[in-house]
Amino acid sequence: MRLFAIADPHLSRADPKPMTIFGPGWEGHPDAFFEGWRSVVADDDVVLVPGDLSWAMRFEDALVDLRAIADLPGRKVLLRGNHDYWWPSISKLRRGLPEGMYAVQNDAIALDGVVVAGTRGWVCPGSRGYTEQDEKIYRREVERLALSLRAAERLEGAYRAVMLHFPPTNARLEPSEFTRLLLDAAPDALVFGHVHGEPEGILERLDAIDVHFVAADALGFVPRLIHDFGPEDRARATITAVRGVR
Repeated sequence: MRLFAIADPHLSRADPKPMTIFGPGWEGHPDAFFEGWRSVVADDDVVLVPGDLSWAMRFEDALVDLRAIADLPGRKVLLRGNHDYWWPSISKLRRGLPEGMYAVQNDAIALDGVVVAGTRGWVCPGSRGYTEQDEKIYRREVERLALSLRAAERLEGAYRAVMLHFPPTNARLEPSEFTRLLLDAAPDALVFGHVHGEPEGILERLDAIDVHFVAADALGFVPRLIHDFGPEDRARATITAVRGVR
């Protein structure tokens, strides 16, 4: 089993939206996303998808995109991004997700010995144009990450990963409450996306934590290998969650 990650599929099958308006890095999308995934991911792998899955506004419309991802090889762990307006209550989402797809929201899951926590995150203090409203959302997301990390502590697994949608710092890579929580929790890996084009100030390392920037266009639409598990890593735990998994 291997662990991969890729963020920002930005699919729109119910109401097509060409991503090329956001720059040449999106040429060939969405076909490049599906081809890139199939080129590296096998059925027994796990893929983290930290946000911006679909442009849909309603869950029923987003299901067209979610099913397309579900049909790809591997099992998928999803996180909400800032453009996932379709994301319903977590109970409704988990009831409606296709087989082999799991979601993290204010909790954590353990899948085959991999414990996954995370939250959407938000722009960090010191970012250009940071407002009082940003501060409110930032504080809320910090608490949600804390909830998720506490949930992860109660799960057994040999490897621990955290998903964010937003980067955990501003462009000057200054410490934040997100980085403080991450340093305290000391997961094996952190993955995030959100930033497109030619990003400035993308965090590459956080103490001993492996940090992976996995926005789809930055990866050329090929999921990034986060960890390759040997036989000794494979606990083969049943999928669990602290709250709400059905």
